[in-house]
Amino acid sequence: MATNTFIERQRSFCALGGALLTATALADTVPILHASMGCGTSIYFNQIGSTGYLGAGYCGGTATPSSNVGENEIVFGGIDRLREQVGNTLKIVEGKLYIILTGCMTDIIGDDIQAVVREFKAEGAPLIGAETGGFKGDGYRGYDLLLQALFRDFVEQKAEKVKKKVNLWGIVPGQDPFWRGNLRNLSDLLERLGLQVNTFFGDDAGLEELKSAGDAELNIVASRTYGVEAARVFEEVHGTPFLSTALPIGPTATAAFLRQVASAAGVPTGTVEALIAAEAGRYYRHIDRIADAYNDLDFQRYAVVVGDANYAPALTGFLANDFGWLPELTVVTDDIPEDRRDPVRTDLADLASGYKTGLVFETDTSEVARHLAAAWPRSNGQRLYDAFSPAFVVGSALDREFAIGIGAGHLSVSFPVGNRVVLNRGYAGYEGAMSLIEDLLSVVVAAR
Repeated sequence: MATNTFIERQRSFCALGGALLTATALADTVPILHASMGCGTSIYFNQIGSTGYLGAGYCGGTATPSSNVGENEIVFGGIDRLREQVGNTLKIVEGKLYIILTGCMTDIIGDDIQAVVREFKAEGAPLIGAETGGFKGDGYRGYDLLLQALFRDFVEQKAEKVKKKVNLWGIVPGQDPFWRGNLRNLSDLLERLGLQVNTFFGDDAGLEELKSAGDAELNIVASRTYGVEAARVFEEVHGTPFLSTALPIGPTATAAFLRQVASAAGVPTGTVEALIAAEAGRYYRHIDRIADAYNDLDFQRYAVVVGDANYAPALTGFLANDFGWLPELTVVTDDIPEDRRDPVRTDLADLASGYKTGLVFETDTSEVARHLAAAWPRSNGQRLYDAFSPAFVVGSALDREFAIGIGAGHLSVSFPVGNRVVLNRGYAGYEGAMSLIEDLLSVVVAAR
């Protein structure tokens, strides 16, 4: 954990922000904020400039219903104001699911939102609530808290499981600016294994998918960290086991991911190996097209990878295992408790290429330069010096100045992404890795 008392240039939303972006990524869902005035607007304008310009969604942004509690409610309690807001929202805003999300102040004063939920549910309203006060953690924590509430209170109990049906999550809407493309890439691969894949979020997902998720045979969490607690809740409530994997980027990680899923889901070995062979063959046919340029024009780079607990290990693994770059330093920017860091360490210690990267956990943006200086000392006027060059920084928009300072190329991949517009691009899987190569090398050749 960080030893300082503040985080310099935060790389995530608060818990409320993560829950709000997750709710607005669900089809036909109306979030209702029970929070102080300005919370929703602050989250929205941060969202625009941090998520590849992700829009508000249905009833998100400045259209989000909110109790907007003030001094009176903070002193005397805000339940009456919440009850009024929920009633008005149900009357004038069309939705199939309404979710109360709490902010810091209403959690601190102890407003019992579940009492309000019970009142309106007794009248037939499709309403649930989640306590997501911002002080409870970052946006990833808010994602997990909302999933837990959905799995407990919205997903229907199913006595029988549907063979080969799986649920997929762990890719956090908004906090991962490429969430749509990543979910699509992984879902497409899993469907080719003969699985029925339920993602909850995405272009074709609907609330019925989420409501019926209890009949899945297996839950797949494409993360070592995000959504794992929610998977435990799902297993407790619905009896469905889960598999937690690293976010797969590139042929090495994706083949491992597919084999893990196939083993857990009972997919025949021949089926998964045929899919891996077909996808790897297609991937390397495309790589052959740029191999000569890569070698003859010297596209190899030293790299610094800066990102969250999903992206940092995944990107480092791809660069070292598949792309031939040299990731000397990997910086994980989440404030992860010590007892939850081992999966990240394990993934980076066991790279297929055998390459060793320096790993640090660091929340403060300006400290990345110091960690690189410790890993690769600067010249002290020596006549002969092994410079950290040519170099590349794969990180976020916050790392652009650092990249300029060391004369490196830069691509924003992890949150916040404010210098790119993202529609449906994704970096997961084989297809995503080819998109990532295009983006990385486009930066390299643009400077020529």
